[in-house]
Amino acid sequence: MSPIIEIKNVTKEFKVLNRREGLRGSLKDLFSRDYRTVRAVDNISMDIEQGEIVGYLGPNGAGKSTTIKMMTGVLEPTSGEILVGGNVPYQNRTKNAQEIGVVFGQRSQLWWALPLVESFRLLKDIYQISDADYDNMLALYQSLVDIEPLLHKPVRQMSLGQRTLSDILAAFLHDPKIVFLDEPTIGLDVSMKSKIRTLIHALNREKKTTVILTTHDMGDVDALCRRIVIIDKGKMLYDNDIEHLKGFFGSYRTLKIRVDGDLKTQADVIQNALRDFSVSADDEWISILVDEEKAKVIDVLGQLQRSFSLRDMQLEEISTEEVIKKIYEEGVQ
Repeated sequence: MSPIIEIKNVTKEFKVLNRREGLRGSLKDLFSRDYRTVRAVDNISMDIEQGEIVGYLGPNGAGKSTTIKMMTGVLEPTSGEILVGGNVPYQNRTKNAQEIGVVFGQRSQLWWALPLVESFRLLKDIYQISDADYDNMLALYQSLVDIEPLLHKPVRQMSLGQRTLSDILAAFLHDPKIVFLDEPTIGLDVSMKSKIRTLIHALNREKKTTVILTTHDMGDVDALCRRIVIIDKGKMLYDNDIEHLKGFFGSYRTLKIRVDGDLKTQADVIQNALRDFSVSADDEWISILVDEEKAKVIDVLGQLQRSFSLRDMQLEEISTEEVIKKIYEEGVQ
């Protein structure tokens, strides 16, 4: 059986005007032919199977959105081939749109002034969903989340979390083969993030829907994705499962400490003392990423105890977030 998404040696280039500064420069730009070529996606290839949840990760400007736009048919690749559900997306945009769902963080596809159920009914007519399939989906939604209180509530009166939840339900309503989720939990509290992750996982399991997830929240990745694809500066850096990825960084441990005084100020002092290691601070802990090939954790801890009054400490395996950060900085060898 063929993969649901096939991407082969895809490149996307844009012509960008080299702009001048000032009013005079802006007037000259009106007649300028001084363009440069920017390669947003650089010769990437991957196959995605039916039912997979794939985390598509990268820093801002890496080429994630450009890739998604090519898969949804909004953009045509400069070179290479893309097949989505057997279709060339930019050549069969209508058919492709019928077989995909899309959720962009904080950009609702719902009708602002209407109750949610009216938006669902409009989408039912747009996608020509049968009465039986529509009723079955609503019954499934009711079994997964308590949707009844939201159905008759205007979208403009919903909280951000309720609106995001409703947008995800709308994206799955016509039972698409593939759903693209772009930062679905951005700006949400911890409780609503957990609820939405549970919903996405359940819909994927029940309907065997392929999910392509772009996010900067590593909690989303850990909760939903077995496979991740990492892209930076248009080039693919990694395509495999998370545990395999962590194996590249097996010698790393995170030493977390509490000390007296302002944590961020103390973290700067520790960073100056431990220049070979990455040091960061949050509201509770100072975290030190220790490469045990360079120094043992016990030696680093001893050095810290000689210089600081430690109130508490923890030792953790390297997190997914730290692994991704190191790949952005260093790549995978």
